[in-house]
Amino acid sequence: MRHCFYNETVGFFYNNSRKELTTYWRTKDVLVVALGLTVSVIVLLTNLLVITAIVINRRFHYPIYYLLGNLAAADLFAGVAYMFLMFHTGPRTAGLSLKTWFIRQSLLDTSLTASVVNLLAIAVERHQTVFTMQLHSKMSNQRVTILIFCIWVTALLLGLIPSYGWHCLCALDQCSSMAPLYSRSYLTFWAVSNLVIFLIMVLVYAHIFVYVKRKMSRMSKHTSFHPRYRETMIGLVKTVTIILSAFVICWTPGQVVLLLDGLGCRSCNVLAVEKYVLLLAEINSLINAIVYSYRDTEMRSTFRRILCFPCARNSTYAPTALKPGAPDRGAPSHNGHFTVDSSI
Repeated sequence: MRHCFYNETVGFFYNNSRKELTTYWRTKDVLVVALGLTVSVIVLLTNLLVITAIVINRRFHYPIYYLLGNLAAADLFAGVAYMFLMFHTGPRTAGLSLKTWFIRQSLLDTSLTASVVNLLAIAVERHQTVFTMQLHSKMSNQRVTILIFCIWVTALLLGLIPSYGWHCLCALDQCSSMAPLYSRSYLTFWAVSNLVIFLIMVLVYAHIFVYVKRKMSRMSKHTSFHPRYRETMIGLVKTVTIILSAFVICWTPGQVVLLLDGLGCRSCNVLAVEKYVLLLAEINSLINAIVYSYRDTEMRSTFRRILCFPCARNSTYAPTALKPGAPDRGAPSHNGHFTVDSSI
């Protein structure tokens, strides 16, 4: 029968994993916390703005915007989780109970998983709408609600599993270096799961990219195509490129480091880059709000209404008004189908 160490301190497990546990604030610790709190506050404000815009503007009451709102909620949660980490890191780590330490890590795992899974759901939804040439998918509100529910159930399960058994409190030789109370097998599982999601996303967006490029090539041979359609396609190519670039840059380093730690790589100095790759992943929660929302003209107009509310009350600003002769975002294109939203 294995002996478990439920009554030991956090410091005991840090010493076991040979992870440094400081008792005083170093300059590096102060800089990391200051930068982390700054990023967290910006993440909270930007994603709260996105959620507010989706709630107050009826033009956003469609499946894709519900998914965007859920992504903003996940990123908002990620900001809260990262802020909680910043208030319980550095010299404060040594004073944490095992329960508080697990809560700290579970918040991060749950929020980041929710964000990643939501990004995958958006990629699949965009794939469907692009290939059916629809502005919005035909998914019902009930199905969107079920999908959002499944996203959070998945995130909660992956985030809470370590707290309820998949840890190393009863197997010290299996403890991770980056997360000294987590089992290396869990880190391997979590990293591989996310990398699989990354691969699926890359394939989905690559398929969209190839399809759009071919469509534009065929369009260039005909002069009868609607200009709005070409504009939509060009915008979509730009957005897909930004999405893939930001996603790969922000997430891949962290997942690779986690995988190396989970596989027990002794020659890999994962602790030297641990805080930086986590911060990079958190920055993606800020980029999501910019990429998925700011490129949408209607969303930007709604942002201005929210931020300039006192001014708007005394003005005649009408954000949803269209210029004479300008095509409506939901107007049918030349082939009788709705054009695809170029912003997402």
